[in-house]
Amino acid sequence: MQYIKIKNAIKEQIQSGQLAAGTKLPSERKLSESFKTTRVTLRESLSLLEADGLIYREDRRGWFIAHQALRINLSVPFAFSSVAKAQGRSTMTELDFADSVMGNKESTQYLSLPPFTEVFTFGRIHYLDGKAVMYAEHYVRADRVPNLLQYPLDGDLSSLYREHWQLNTASCQYSVRSSTFDDEIASKIKATMGAPALRISKVNIDEAGIAQEYVVEHWRHNAVTLDMAVAFTAL
Repeated sequence: MQYIKIKNAIKEQIQSGQLAAGTKLPSERKLSESFKTTRVTLRESLSLLEADGLIYREDRRGWFIAHQALRINLSVPFAFSSVAKAQGRSTMTELDFADSVMGNKESTQYLSLPPFTEVFTFGRIHYLDGKAVMYAEHYVRADRVPNLLQYPLDGDLSSLYREHWQLNTASCQYSVRSSTFDDEIASKIKATMGAPALRISKVNIDEAGIAQEYVVEHWRHNAVTLDMAVAFTAL
């Protein structure tokens, strides 16, 4: 099939290094002319390359060659910036909003809070090598971190919680599933609505066994690889 041949031709150029990470592909019109095919067939090829994590699309800008995925080990505590730095990558975190609200259904459930309980919520955009790769929604128990919104929220939150409220994350519960970007999240990280995404939700539990923070991360699916080491006990 022609769309498979086109996909393999572009894939070969990516894997050979002819198309470097971050390179913008020619427009769909030019590509379809080069391959002597229709825009419909070309888009099938591009969709397959996107699903394989080899390219990504930015809204109104076109298609780009994907960078190497960030490797995160869920078995140990980690901070986005420190993990990226250890892998020779540059990062930036931008605060999108911060507010004090009544907890929604998810946050009250995962933080074991009664209805109408106040929580602090904020959103952050995470950049890797200058590109927005993840949007994180945070929900924090307000009673555990008084006046949280008065502090900078664009840095290492673990250090912030430890320094001002002596709170340390002792364990974490993860849930990972495939997803797609809705219009709101897509616009914040310059993705396209409906593009494949990886949704990672986590509950951070402190040393007293209290769930203090619920976080939902919306990743570009090709921007992260998750590792985990598990030790099994003999039955």
